[in-house]
Amino acid sequence: MTAHVSVKDEGFLLTGFLSKQRAAFLNDGPPSAAARRADLLKLKHALVKRRTAFEAAVSKDFGYRSAYETRIMEITPVIQMINYLRSNLTKWMRPERRRVALHFRPGRTRVIYQPLGVIGIISPWNYPISLALTPLATAIAAGNRAILKPSELTPATSELLRSVLREIFPEEQVAVVTGGPEIGAAFARLPFDHLVFTGSTSVGRSVMKEAADNLVPVTLELGGKSPVLIGPDADIEAAATSVAFGKLANSGQTCIAPDYVLVPEKDAAAFVASFDATARKFYPQGAADRNYSSIINAKHYNRVLKLIDDAKQKGAKVIEVADNGGAETRKLAPVIVLNVTDDMAIMQQEIFGPALPVMTYRTIDDAIGYINRKPRPLALYYFGQNGEDRQKVLTRTTSGNVTVNDTLMHYVQNDIPFGGIGMSGMGAYHGHEGFKSLSHAKGVFEQSRWNLGWLLHPPFSKTTDVVIRYFQR
Repeated sequence: MTAHVSVKDEGFLLTGFLSKQRAAFLNDGPPSAAARRADLLKLKHALVKRRTAFEAAVSKDFGYRSAYETRIMEITPVIQMINYLRSNLTKWMRPERRRVALHFRPGRTRVIYQPLGVIGIISPWNYPISLALTPLATAIAAGNRAILKPSELTPATSELLRSVLREIFPEEQVAVVTGGPEIGAAFARLPFDHLVFTGSTSVGRSVMKEAADNLVPVTLELGGKSPVLIGPDADIEAAATSVAFGKLANSGQTCIAPDYVLVPEKDAAAFVASFDATARKFYPQGAADRNYSSIINAKHYNRVLKLIDDAKQKGAKVIEVADNGGAETRKLAPVIVLNVTDDMAIMQQEIFGPALPVMTYRTIDDAIGYINRKPRPLALYYFGQNGEDRQKVLTRTTSGNVTVNDTLMHYVQNDIPFGGIGMSGMGAYHGHEGFKSLSHAKGVFEQSRWNLGWLLHPPFSKTTDVVIRYFQR
């Protein structure tokens, strides 16, 4: 079921969906592995069945986005994640045996992973299917119930999500609430058992403040300026091809898109030429190409244009890869921005569009130093074959995740965690770590009938002192 609510309806949300789901959770208890697997399968089948409808809805919301891009970047990763969750669920749900210290034996310890209860999910507009359904699938795998608040900027997709989820789940298990920023703030104030938010750093900060009033733990997948560091021995053509793919997919509207490139001075011209050639190969018709996406709305379209104009006014050289599609289609052709400086807005804000600043460096240490002077990014990309340089980059930089010799691909590795650090977020909702994030790890100690605990009980004696001294060694 969905609710189109006003800010005054916050109480309705709390006493309605949330209270209904919490009551059902307490009444029914944790679902079995078989029930969770069945629910995940229902979600998968519904997504496959309505695939073309989802592709059309996303394209309508964006103005235009290729069905192939939605299929590759959204639908397939969700299906693969669901398959992965179903394959590993039984193993993850088993209690974990833990070590018992000698003086507490023959007692036993174990960790039981329990569902938290009701999970709130606030999903963004840039990947409105995968960034809604991936945390939802993880919540279901962990045995929780969930309430989803999708973005108001993708109304057709949000409505389709509502319709599909209502068909396969009762509202006391999965519900959808729609509305604008005010509803998002009210949603974040609800006393969930955990809140998952994907979006900008500024909004994430507000979400965390709202959740703090109820001490709701949060998983924040934010963004930031994810750098590409091209090593001195990198294959420039291969690197440019990968960067072009990662930067231009969804017209750069990707939280882990390469934001800027650091390239050795000697290779700068070759990289720019290769990126230009690759972009033209990927999109032969430029911004008008049928595989190239529109910017989500006029506000964001103009925002990216202002970043480029600001850079020009401050001395940057802008190379246009192709003709723009025009404001009426909100298709913004790729541009390379050279001679950038830190006082330019394009080097201060996450770009979230098809503009690529390219900077040069002299030594790998200089490049690492530049990255480390900036807030920790959600992703970092390194290209190069030299093991020593690669290890230096991996050990001396800190980012949410890293892909070596490619871009974006760490996101679809289901067996590793995905999330940010510092200004790019906290927590993870992929892989085993995602299951744990949305579970309570309850430690259990079972005392044996025969044990040494009596030595620690009063009345104390010299024997007690001997025992204490022994364990203080």
